[in-house]
Order: sequence, then C-alpha cells, then structure tokens
Amino acid sequence: MLKLIVNCCIIICMVLPANAQHTTAVRYRDQVFPSLFIQRNIVYQPHITNGRKERYYKLDLYQPLGDTIPKRPLIIWIHGGGFKFGTKRSAGTPLWSKTFAQRGYVCAAVNYRLSKKHPLARFSDLLAGCYDAVEDVQQAIAFFKQHSQQYRIDTNRIILAGNSAGAMVAIQSVYSSCYDLAHLAKLSDTLTASQRCNVAGVKAVVNCWGAIFDTTWLQHTRIPIVSIHGEKDKIVPYDRTLVPLYGSLAIHRQADSLHIPNQLKSYPGYGHELHKHFIPFWVGHKTKKRWLESGQFIADFLYRQIF
Repeated sequence: MLKLIVNCCIIICMVLPANAQHTTAVRYRDQVFPSLFIQRNIVYQPHITNGRKERYYKLDLYQPLGDTIPKRPLIIWIHGGGFKFGTKRSAGTPLWSKTFAQRGYVCAAVNYRLSKKHPLARFSDLLAGCYDAVEDVQQAIAFFKQHSQQYRIDTNRIILAGNSAGAMVAIQSVYSSCYDLAHLAKLSDTLTASQRCNVAGVKAVVNCWGAIFDTTWLQHTRIPIVSIHGEKDKIVPYDRTLVPLYGSLAIHRQADSLHIPNQLKSYPGYGHELHKHFIPFWVGHKTKKRWLESGQFIADFLYRQIF
C-alpha cells in the first residue's frame, strides 16, 4: 500500500510540471495583458476637411497596458455591414480588438466610407463600395507606417482582419490587384494590369465570413489566410453563388491548390455572423461565445505563421 502511494506521488510530481508548462500563457497566442489603453477617434486621413466625411476616416486604437516591447504587430480590424451600415464599434469588432490587444497586438478598429447606393441589392454597387473601402484601408496602412514610432508598430507585421463586408475588404486588399477590382467594378480605365494594392508588410489575412470576387486572384501572393464561416450562411456564401462571389470554402480549396498557408474553421448549422438565425443588430451570449472561440482559433493560426 505504501509503495502504491509513493508511486502515485511520483507520477503526480511528474505530471504537474508538464501541465504547468503546457498552460503557461504565451504572448500573441494567449491573453496575457489584463488591462488596455484605448484611444478613440484618431483621424487616419489628414487631408479631409469636411466634418461629415471625417467620421469615415477615424479609428479606435487598442493597446496592451504596461507593454514595454518597442515594436508590436498591428491588426487592422474592418467592420461589416454590407458597405451600407456599421462602424468601428459594430458587432464583434470591439470584442476582437480588445481580446487581441490583450494578447499583445496593437489593434486598430477602423471606419471607412459607406456606400450611398444600394450595395445590398445591386452587385455593381457592392463592388464599388468594396473598392472605396479598399482605398481607405490603404490609407490606414499608410498612416501607421508614417506613425510607426509614435504607436510602436512593427511595420513588417501587419494583419488585415474583418468580418462580413470587412473581411471582403481585407481579402481584396491583399489578393486583388487595383486594376482587377476597378475593372470588375467598371470604375476606371486609367489603371494598368500591373498595378496592385500596396501590401508591403502585410503578413496575414483574417477572414470572418467574407468572400473574394475571383479565386484566381489568390495567385498574386502567398500571404497566409485564416477563415471562419457558418456553413448555412445565406448572406455571404460559404462556398459560392451564381454571381462572382466565392466564400471561405472556395478560398480554402484554391489556397490549398496554390500551397498558400491557410486554415478554415467551419460551423455546421450556423449562418451569417455565426448566428443560429441571423438577426442584424442583435447578438446573443452564445454567438459571442462562438466569436471568442473563433478568436482563439485565429490567434493560434497567426502565432504559427508569424512568430
């Protein structure tokens, strides 16, 4: 009996250090900062003088309080809303901005121009709205590169992230060329086929229930992408629709075929924004729980790809 007790004690002593090592919090993967410093309404487009338009070019900056690292990776979070609605404080944007800042990232939740047309009803208006938003995200990237010392940003580690329309902006910003997007939207004939969006320093894309207009655009770069999507999404397709709109499953297949580092987490039985039954402007406790679960999946992917 005594021998059995001794053996049990030895096993416990061996297991406890191993478990302690496994559960040690790791920066960028786990939430290691309990408190944050948040700056509201920073204007990232300094040349706008019209007060009504200025609200489109504002961002909220989330930083871990007490962080002493001189250069931190930046996540630019882009809200959803069909290019017609939403702000930097909509839906999951503040939630992810806070939880990823607690992991050690600097997070910028950005506003961008919203369409005055009908992007939820007309595909051409959807394309035009996305094009404008991509331009604005380019401005936000340029702002942080210009002010990298002030905000202690590692400009070689920028991540574009978004949900729904915001995810579409992040995806198109990285994988489309400016020419391709403008040509598809029939907006301009002044761009050349060689002109691409400026993605220097962008190391990954986070796609929460977004889509790409043309999966062949993925061949432009090998930047990693992580996707989250409900398989019953009726707003943004999980796979594809009759119009040129390809969701996370189609992106995953094409990325695999091109050997682009990627991962997809699907939610069977759930629709847009990971709701059981999508209701705009309302989020239940269980949906937020799925958002947090998705956030950890995203954090694990980024940690493996970037650090």
